[in-house]
Amino acid sequence: MRTSWTSRLTSALFALPYTICFAMFLLFPIGYGIYISLHDFELLSEEHPFVGLANYIAIFSGGTYENSVFLRGLWATAQFVLFSVPLLIAVGLGLAMLVNVLPGRIRGLFRTFYFMPYAISASVMAVIWLMMFDTNAGLINSMLMKLGFDTIPWLTDTPWAWVSLIATTLWWTIGFNMIIFINALNEVPEDYYEAASIDGATVWSKFAYITLPSIRPVMLFVMITSTIASFNVYAQPFLLTRGGPGDSTKVLLMNVLDQAFIRKEIGSASAMAIIMALLIMIISVVQYRLTYGRKESGV
Repeated sequence: MRTSWTSRLTSALFALPYTICFAMFLLFPIGYGIYISLHDFELLSEEHPFVGLANYIAIFSGGTYENSVFLRGLWATAQFVLFSVPLLIAVGLGLAMLVNVLPGRIRGLFRTFYFMPYAISASVMAVIWLMMFDTNAGLINSMLMKLGFDTIPWLTDTPWAWVSLIATTLWWTIGFNMIIFINALNEVPEDYYEAASIDGATVWSKFAYITLPSIRPVMLFVMITSTIASFNVYAQPFLLTRGGPGDSTKVLLMNVLDQAFIRKEIGSASAMAIIMALLIMIISVVQYRLTYGRKESGV
């Protein structure tokens, strides 16, 4: 009995640092954010009266400034998510399959090469791609001019601004997904492929009926993490396009920060952030149900 009590205490002590950090840096900010969203919390005012759900009602009421800003930012964010997430999954898996068939030393070289951009900071990423995409002196437009083509307004016109942001995101983050997929592919038993080859299965059949079902849990993980990261996009549009042209690439997180620190309306900004978090949670649950709900139903 004493040994059991000692073991539980030891386990609790090992978990205590994580529990403290979890409470300080996640639970408390979430709780305080919800508290702020229920108050008229202006940054320059000492009084913060309780307003209940007024901030949330303003966001969902047509014709209000909060509603307009929230919907514009949400639409821009949704476009980024819809275009970037499928590419982050497909390109990441494609690179993983390509690198996985290379010889050992070359495989390690390519893994390092593709993963290196993921290790750099957002500011460094922005400097690199501003030099690439600059309309007048960028490397890409300079090469196009030498080849006799017209220059492209990569960062100052749509849809090129979205193309630039998504291309930059792929280059910057695809290494993480590739590494995850490589590890998943290495866990698929070779016996499955050998048996399929004996039965005369094509490369596509092996991919569709062996590879994809075997890596389904990892696929779900990559899908959810890529979706969450894309919903929280900020550095790319802020540093590359400043939300332009106009407000076409001004994503929701940029509007939340403007609402908080330019308009000084912290309560309204917190309500927007809470709604954004709830949307991410709902989408993650839907993705999980679509992936495993179909499996459980026998589809």
